[in-house]
Amino acid sequence: MKNLAFIFTLIFAVAISSYAQLPDPGFTVDDKTAIVITDPQNDFLSPDGVTWGVVGESVTANNTVENIETLFKIAQEENITVFVSPHYYYPHDHKWEIEGALEELMHKIGMFDRKDQLSTEGFEGSGADWLEQYKKYINADNVVVTNPHKVYGPESNDLALQLRKRGYDKVILAGMSANLCTESHLRDLVESGFEVAVVKDATAAAILPGLNGYEAALTNFRMIASHVYTTEEVVSEIKK
Repeated sequence: MKNLAFIFTLIFAVAISSYAQLPDPGFTVDDKTAIVITDPQNDFLSPDGVTWGVVGESVTANNTVENIETLFKIAQEENITVFVSPHYYYPHDHKWEIEGALEELMHKIGMFDRKDQLSTEGFEGSGADWLEQYKKYINADNVVVTNPHKVYGPESNDLALQLRKRGYDKVILAGMSANLCTESHLRDLVESGFEVAVVKDATAAAILPGLNGYEAALTNFRMIASHVYTTEEVVSEIKK
């Protein structure tokens, strides 16, 4: 009986171990694949940005600025369409009465602020502007800039519409910030029927006492995305 009990225990342990191995569905780049970059803006990625004090460590460790540029560059070289989903706040947005913790903080510190939705006055070089080294890529013909998203996900902008209208159903996702806008875009795109891979070192997140947004995002990327790449890996996949 003891031997039989041991055998059943062993079988159960093996079964549980096999179940616990999370599958990796994989991701293949083809002509239905686009790249989506969230918030490639100064307030996240520049040392002069209003969030650098909390995201700078993660951005630097991941080489995020350079890795995002690598994605823009390979997309231009290989004629892959890039969709940029920006984050802007106009004066009327500051009248919101219902806010989460980070929404309240973003409004208080003037993050992504723009004077007017129909004016670029004061935009050049502001926290809402693109990081300077990205501008030559974003102004190219292979890049589509969507309407701004307002909280974290793309539910309030036209990203999904623009992707569908151009016939894309697969997305390589990167940008800022990992556990907020990037992860929220991942969740919404997956729920909308897109196949999504994430580039884990072309993003970063805030690190606060007892709170590591980047580590939280990595867990969810692995559980939700079809595949999680490094920048080097995705470039190799694109060049196949």
